Amino acid sequence: MNKPAKILIIRFSSIGDIVLTTPVIRCLKQQLSGAEIHYVVKKKFRQVLEHNPYIDRLHFFDDNLKELIRVFRAERFDYVIDLHKTIRSYLLRWALQRKTLTFRKLSVEKWLMNNFHIDLLPKDLHIVERNLASVLPLGVLNDGKPVDYFVGPEDEVFLTILPESHRSGFIAFVIGGQHFTKRLPVEKIITICRETARPMVLLGGPEDMVAAAEVLEHAGSHVISLCGKLSLNQSVSLLRQSTLVMAHDTGLMHISGAFDKPVISIWGSTSHRHFGVWPYLSTDSYIAEINGLPCRPCTNFGLPACPQKHFKCMLLHNDQLIAETAKQKFDRHFLPPAG
Repeated sequence: MNKPAKILIIRFSSIGDIVLTTPVIRCLKQQLSGAEIHYVVKKKFRQVLEHNPYIDRLHFFDDNLKELIRVFRAERFDYVIDLHKTIRSYLLRWALQRKTLTFRKLSVEKWLMNNFHIDLLPKDLHIVERNLASVLPLGVLNDGKPVDYFVGPEDEVFLTILPESHRSGFIAFVIGGQHFTKRLPVEKIITICRETARPMVLLGGPEDMVAAAEVLEHAGSHVISLCGKLSLNQSVSLLRQSTLVMAHDTGLMHISGAFDKPVISIWGSTSHRHFGVWPYLSTDSYIAEINGLPCRPCTNFGLPACPQKHFKCMLLHNDQLIAETAKQKFDRHFLPPAG
């Protein structure tokens, strides 16, 4: 490219999907000399990117597409990279009339898989690699590095907020999930927490506080909860200092990859293999899933209830196996305090 490029990246939501675009941001900035990188995201997800040093300007979408188009026309971007491919992102790039690059969303293939279990999806192809393929025409290559996540100093959490028993090492268990079919029933979370018998911190939003309270009542004194007490970035700060991460198919699970944390990911109605969303470049990952169910996957995103009414994709999980795996990983990575 002869002159520094001014580039707009579109990805409105949500936490995990935005995180999985961060290698594109980094590679563009580092490989295109002088490139000016803009990114547009829904305002409620600003924490995910507000400290990313590879973004020159972060824009926010508040459902006023007409105003966004007006602002962006004045910017005169050289390229628009659409990593969302929704009606709104299409209308935005159509209105801007700039050179456009997009990724393979595989919407038809996913629909066929979810509804008829006709598997035409590419194998062993992570969504990060599909995202990065969109910028190949610019000469930008995959640098082989994980996702990025940056926390500002105002959101750093010190381990002094934890009891003494947890400060030398703990398991961060992200118990939430945006949709019902992506979350273990609370009874299974209780069993896993109790049987793991290692210092554990429950992470989640205000919507997870009721479940967390039930876990605390039955799982044992080695479990504490910070659900609803931390912002997203504060949760990330604490997660970064953990010994092991346990999580459903959530944004924090993907964020753990930025710090190469040992991770146990627990899957229900979604499928990491079919949709290319396993922990990216993790060097120590255990995937807990129920294979062989004819109804799985049934959704890309999760559902409010099991369509088949049996919820086998979560209820059949072996709690003892997950707990034993967590104990082994924690003990292997735990570094006892000096002296």
